[in-house]
Amino acid sequence: MSRYMSSRFDALEAYVPGEQPQDKRYVKLNTNESPFPPSPEVLSAVNAAETERLNLYPDPEGKALREKLADMYGVGPENVFLANGSDELLFFAVMAFCDKGRPVAFPNISYGFYPVYAQLLQMPYTEIPLREGFVLEAADYCGLNQNIIIANPNAPTGRAIAVSDIEEIVRTNPDRVVLIDEAYIDFGGESCLPLIQKYDNLLVCQTFSKFRSLAGGRLGFALADKGLIADLEKIKYSTNSYNINRLTNAAALATLDSNDYYVANSKTIQENRAYTTTELAKLGFETLPSLTNFIFTRCPVAEGGALYRGLKARGVLVRHWDKPAISDWLRVTIGTREQMDIFLDKVREIVKEAGADA
Repeated sequence: MSRYMSSRFDALEAYVPGEQPQDKRYVKLNTNESPFPPSPEVLSAVNAAETERLNLYPDPEGKALREKLADMYGVGPENVFLANGSDELLFFAVMAFCDKGRPVAFPNISYGFYPVYAQLLQMPYTEIPLREGFVLEAADYCGLNQNIIIANPNAPTGRAIAVSDIEEIVRTNPDRVVLIDEAYIDFGGESCLPLIQKYDNLLVCQTFSKFRSLAGGRLGFALADKGLIADLEKIKYSTNSYNINRLTNAAALATLDSNDYYVANSKTIQENRAYTTTELAKLGFETLPSLTNFIFTRCPVAEGGALYRGLKARGVLVRHWDKPAISDWLRVTIGTREQMDIFLDKVREIVKEAGADA
């Protein structure tokens, strides 16, 4: 850092995104992107609809997209908020609802941006430990009287909790906002979205990055009571009023018109997830049950860092953390069947070598 940066950020530990190396071609299973391209309708919309109008600002309200999302999810446009990726939405939420008298709580093993945003905005926060087996226990969050952020299904573990558990958390914290981050909900999970009709303190966050193959487009959205949405709008118009660009808006509208394409891709990913888990089990791997487009797994004969490095040397990228509680585990994005077979072949090579060296 330079000598000009404020000292209040001295202790800030920035989020570390997944590797995006350019040195060679990898089988890329480290950032939970979809292995499938956007639908043909999306490619057509981006190529034709808005490129000639890039000299003009986009609609700051995103009116057409909000209306289409509202219609799809059975809510009103006033219940929809658009963000530049769900990361921006999370940032706005922490800024809007947290302060020194209203801290925020989230699991100690979850999406890495939760503590980063709390630290950046200098909000007090509590990290609540997961139970044995990386299980999130709803009772640990009931009656906290804090704002709460929970990824469901959780990342990087892939585990989910029941909607009834979420409702109990929301019900027992009536004076605080409960944000449920459903980035991976479309890979076998059950959304808690219907609960926003019942609770005005529930904020449901989703994204176009995973299920809808639009990670490069950067679009997230929230669904909630109109009061919470108005709060987020106030923050948006105080920071970046034109936060959704024209090309992303056009791509998103076309995405929603081709939903069957993405549902079919999700089904394929879920099948590949089951296949990969089964094949790893034959090698003695322990893999957590997952309702996401990734698995969380560990090898019986190689520690996590060694397996990660061995795979990278063989052209396969996965995600590994040095955090002691999860350092033996890898998060592996589920790709195409061909990608998963390459991953499995490389894993078998490493396991065989480790066995020979033992």
